[in-house]
Amino acid sequence: MLEPICPVLASPRRGHWRLRRGLRGAARLCAGWLAAAGVSAQDEVPFVVSPEPVTLAMLSIAGVGPRDVVLDLGSGDGRIVITAARRFGARGLGVELSPQLVDKSRDNARRAGVAERAQFQVQDLFETDLSQASVITMYLLPEVNLQLRPKLLALKAGTRIVSHDWDMGDWVPDHTRVVDAPDKPVGLEKKSRVHLWTVPAQLGGLWCAKGAALRLEQRFQQLRGDITRDQAAQPIEARIEGTLVHASQPQGRLRMALRREALRVEVAHGPYAALRGLVFARSSGTSCP
Repeated sequence: MLEPICPVLASPRRGHWRLRRGLRGAARLCAGWLAAAGVSAQDEVPFVVSPEPVTLAMLSIAGVGPRDVVLDLGSGDGRIVITAARRFGARGLGVELSPQLVDKSRDNARRAGVAERAQFQVQDLFETDLSQASVITMYLLPEVNLQLRPKLLALKAGTRIVSHDWDMGDWVPDHTRVVDAPDKPVGLEKKSRVHLWTVPAQLGGLWCAKGAALRLEQRFQQLRGDITRDQAAQPIEARIEGTLVHASQPQGRLRMALRREALRVEVAHGPYAALRGLVFARSSGTSCP
């Protein structure tokens, strides 16, 4: 993947220079650097390659394997998709605005012997069908991540999203890994942060089971609400991992799974023991029978 030399000034479309309001000081610094390098404000922003340890960390944190389809948004020279195919056995697609980079990626894939599993297209990432992927990788600007966030949250539950360095605002990552990157060509720290999100199932609302009601409020992968059984209400705070729901408290553990539109209790210990074996169905009403 590729990283802008002046990321705060690069266009979200990743190809062309644009100065944005509120960044005049940074603009002058970057413009001076670019002028010294012989690059004008009308030229494409120069890019540098992300270090190999970051590429490997992005794929490993997502648990990429032979059954996965990896979609790299802004694929640069194609190394994420090629590495996913060559070292992890996955299939992949990289989308990139630059035809020259796409040609280079295709050539790299042929040389690596993975051209059948590593495909590349000249395409705007905002116009790309994201639903084809089980894993999406990206190294974009923070505001681009936020623009993409609604589309990412609408994907199939369990889809994994990996971002190099930049987060998703108040959608907190499920996991973050700090990677030593001594060859990283920008920044002083020489480290990268790799963030992982798993798209959560949409579970907010009322769920009903025999003799029990489950009311949930959802914010991203966090759930809170209450379980009512035998007219006694018990608060619940839980976390969604794809289609699984996990809740725990001292001496108690609950795991539910969304299967065929039903929320099934698979594990229930301690304070949750009375829920064992229940199957909740989503209700469109305001109360359970």
